[in-house]
Amino acid sequence: QVQLVESGGGLVQAGGSLRLSCAASGRTFSSYAMGWFRQAPGKEREFVAAINWSGGSTYYADSVKGRFTISRDNAKKMVYLQMNSLKPEDTAVYYCAVARGGYSRDPSDFRSWGQGTQVTVSS
Repeated sequence: QVQLVESGGGLVQAGGSLRLSCAASGRTFSSYAMGWFRQAPGKEREFVAAINWSGGSTYYADSVKGRFTISRDNAKKMVYLQMNSLKPEDTAVYYCAVARGGYSRDPSDFRSWGQGTQVTVSS
């Protein structure tokens, strides 16, 4: 069982940057795809980015493509989300998650979730 802890959220002005980190425990971390999702108040959880087991393939929601970058370090059991050119609409709680198998954008295909980290972008 992989356990996840996110960090790095905070308050930033529009146009600024943040780097989210997700620390994982468990021996099988490097075997699975990982994803970042976000949930704003009153909205459903939505896909942000995903990365395959090796880090060789990445996938992004259209709303963040070109601004966000997902990466992983399997030796350190870490996943990162570099967020640049942040917009007020990026405000949400951000979660990292372990996929049940390969790449997916569907939250139901992810089996372990962190507690989330709040990102607030002011205009």
